[in-house]
Amino acid sequence: MKSMPALVKSHAAKGLELMSVAVPEIGPRDLLIKITKTAICGTDLHIYNWDSWSQKNVKPPTTLGHEFVGVVEQVGLEVEDYKPGDRVSGEGHLVCGRCRNCRAGRKHLCIQYKGIGIHTNGAFAEYIAFPASNAFKIENSVKDQVAAIFDPFGNAVHTVLAFDVTGEDVLITGAGPIGLMAVSLCRHIGARHIVISDVNDYRLEIARKLGASKAVNINQSSLSDTMQDLEMKEGFDVAFEMSGHEGAFENILSSLIHGGKIASLGIFPSKVTVDWNLLVSKGIEVKGIYGRQMYDTWYKMSSLLSSGLDISSVITHEFSFDEYEKAFQLLQSGQAGKVVLDWAK
Repeated sequence: MKSMPALVKSHAAKGLELMSVAVPEIGPRDLLIKITKTAICGTDLHIYNWDSWSQKNVKPPTTLGHEFVGVVEQVGLEVEDYKPGDRVSGEGHLVCGRCRNCRAGRKHLCIQYKGIGIHTNGAFAEYIAFPASNAFKIENSVKDQVAAIFDPFGNAVHTVLAFDVTGEDVLITGAGPIGLMAVSLCRHIGARHIVISDVNDYRLEIARKLGASKAVNINQSSLSDTMQDLEMKEGFDVAFEMSGHEGAFENILSSLIHGGKIASLGIFPSKVTVDWNLLVSKGIEVKGIYGRQMYDTWYKMSSLLSSGLDISSVITHEFSFDEYEKAFQLLQSGQAGKVVLDWAK
């Protein structure tokens, strides 16, 4: 049996282990993908730290990783649309195909989904066995580094395209990689003012380079002062909540124009207290965003990049996969955007 290196959550404790594991076998509808690059997600960081969410959702030993790009090495007997040599990324939500949402074309809301690298072995390995139905071919013009972050890029695209932002004033709370990609996307599709708030000056500086009108350290400046500086009269038209911080949601409610819209992607660590009377009296529309629309978001991502959208500045560091400890420690420090691991050895 052939073996390969993999980053595994081997024990119910903090950290990961670089192990030699068996190369997975594929079924008739699967692809065997040789991984080129992967990216580290906030979810991977949670699992690395073995927090309460991870303890409920991950059963060691599990190979992590769900953000990837690679090359098809082998195809299952029933696969028709892919061949060896195809460069692919893929949707990390494995859905049942039978529930009401799946049958109605809303697979991203499957009630029985599983996540690769969480509930099943993932892409932090030399190879992954992956359903052909979840794979997505990558255009030749897209570099491997960018293709490796299609998963979180899809979160940004799904969120931003939830509402019309062309000519609008936009507030983004949270300057993590998805928030940063949202800045670039909003600029690309014609938002007027784009304000992003966070407490991390390193990432706020990246946001400025990506086209933010104002990148606000909320511990040092207020959104009301920022709106005055931009000569905004009534408030933001659209807000994207990407921080998972209760105070950020409060700032959104107080800063939105009457009739404003919120697309909320950030996951909060506990229940959030909302001034519902303010939400009602201002006629605010709230939409929860989860994952990517399967697979409409993927086609939109590819088209946006083809039209000139550049998100490469969000990627700030790259390490060899065997330097994973350096990569995770850097992310822990907050002094990084998106971090990529190279598996092409």
